[in-house]
Amino acid sequence: MSLQPDTLLELSPLLRMQWEEAQQRYVILYPEGMIELNETAAAILELCDGQHNLTSIVEKLERKYDASGIESDVREMLESALNNGWIREIIAH
Repeated sequence: MSLQPDTLLELSPLLRMQWEEAQQRYVILYPEGMIELNETAAAILELCDGQHNLTSIVEKLERKYDASGIESDVREMLESALNNGWIREIIAH
């Protein structure tokens, strides 16, 4: 799937992302198990709240980390998350 820059993104309703004290990191919980996230992936997925699209996620992360030129990396991670079913696109009606 190819991610559209202006489409809003949200975490799949079948999953839950939370801080896991035992692992000292964020994880995605699903019925069959758990996916451990690194800090960068967690920061990106936290912004998949139905209020942000690729463009706004990149802008927020660039401000947060005082970085630039990260769009291709963020896009790659989000496309992977989309293809794995971790996030979904919200289609405007």
